[in-house]
Amino acid sequence: MAIKFQYNKTSLQNLDKQLKVRVRALPTIKNKESALRAEVKKAKVSADDFDKKLESMLNSINEMLQLYDEYPKDILTITDVEMSVKKIAGVKTPVLDKVVYSVKEFSLFNNPGWLLDGVKYIKDVVDVAIEREFFKQKMLLLDKARKKTTQKVNLYEKVQIPGFQEAIRKIKRFLEDAENLSKSSQKIVKTRKAMEDEA
Repeated sequence: MAIKFQYNKTSLQNLDKQLKVRVRALPTIKNKESALRAEVKKAKVSADDFDKKLESMLNSINEMLQLYDEYPKDILTITDVEMSVKKIAGVKTPVLDKVVYSVKEFSLFNNPGWLLDGVKYIKDVVDVAIEREFFKQKMLLLDKARKKTTQKVNLYEKVQIPGFQEAIRKIKRFLEDAENLSKSSQKIVKTRKAMEDEA
């Protein structure tokens, strides 16, 4: 990225201000990046834990799944998924508060005795599956924000800060050279004037 500037003091002051802003912001952005990196790792571990828990739950009720055909249709439906939003390092992430179920009324006498336990197991499995999806979504959002922050850190560190420093250096050299030329020309004029006065 080429930084546009002019060889004057106003441009020098503007570049200096922009450089100071970036130098001051860089540590904060780096901290945000490392915080996001840690949160992504935590969310991934949690999502993996939920994967294992879900697999374990499904394995534990494997025999019961064979009876799934005997479940009355639409006995259990999800009516609402209540969620809130939590900010992590400036990123809004979803948090599962509660899954609201609706259980269709059924006769305990006309249905098998295990039906109540079956409904409870299904609720537990669905709770874990939904929570796993929330953690996966959280991980994706945080990872996307981390990538953007990493890009910004790299932009500041490797492109903009060195670019501004180089531009400032060039302007300072130019102004010093102009000042030296001005002083030299003044000396020459003085010397000529002195020589003319003597003659």
